[in-house]
Amino acid sequence: MTPQTQIQDEVRTSPATPAPSPITRSHVPEQNRGPLKWIFAIVLGLFHLLALAALFFFSWKAFAAFVVLWIFGQNVGIAIGYHRLLTHRGYAVPRWLEYAISTCGTMALQGGPIYWVGVHRLHHQLTDKPGDPHSPRDGKWWSHMDWILHGTLHNQDPALKRYTPDLMQHSYYRWLDRYHWLPVTLVGFVLLAIGGWRCVLWGIFLRAVLGLHVTWLVNSATHMWGSRRYQTHDDSRNNWWVALLTGGEGWHNNHHAHPVSARHGLAWYEFDPNYYAIWFMEKIGLARKVYVKEI
Repeated sequence: MTPQTQIQDEVRTSPATPAPSPITRSHVPEQNRGPLKWIFAIVLGLFHLLALAALFFFSWKAFAAFVVLWIFGQNVGIAIGYHRLLTHRGYAVPRWLEYAISTCGTMALQGGPIYWVGVHRLHHQLTDKPGDPHSPRDGKWWSHMDWILHGTLHNQDPALKRYTPDLMQHSYYRWLDRYHWLPVTLVGFVLLAIGGWRCVLWGIFLRAVLGLHVTWLVNSATHMWGSRRYQTHDDSRNNWWVALLTGGEGWHNNHHAHPVSARHGLAWYEFDPNYYAIWFMEKIGLARKVYVKEI
């Protein structure tokens, strides 16, 4: 699928994939294996250690912080926001709400919106082909986590900005992409003030680490294990247990066959709470132009 780069401001004009900008194969951003990003690896390792430590400092208040921030970071921010709204424009919302949802996405600590959307549009253009940022064909471990540790694509990569002209025209997204770490840092201080270190360990470190691995499972597991309703030109699979962990992102074969659809669980039995939230926003007048593929 070609990158969705000619997206009109705020609204999507048709359910078809927007026309791509004239990016030739020679100008596609390269994801290569480079040296280990030591600083990032050390920080990520510390996050994993603190996530493990959180298990020894349980409290109900800390657990509540985990649940609330998981919903806003993973479900609202990443799945409903970065993915279905910003990347694929499967629906439209008022600009103020789009900004709020996108800010929630930074809570997951998966990078700013321009970086995340750029990488994902590149993935859809080159799915399971040379240049795909995280294909299991380059190794199972690479597709899950190693592409972050050794990959040459990074936040603020100028090459990715060619895939996100619709976001680049907004000063807020440019600012948020640069300072994507700021909202979660502020929330961390709030948690420290109201609940102490237990809330910080559960609401920031454990939540972020589990959220990263859950998102990475979409990159790895759903391109290796599961069923295929559609014979797409890639290895995408519908994986029920990844769908449960992610709120519906695991119906990945459905998604690659119909990427603009705001609904990923196309059959009645395919659990997709991320879409249910979009459906609810549509019913109360906050979401419009919601594109849903019917089967």
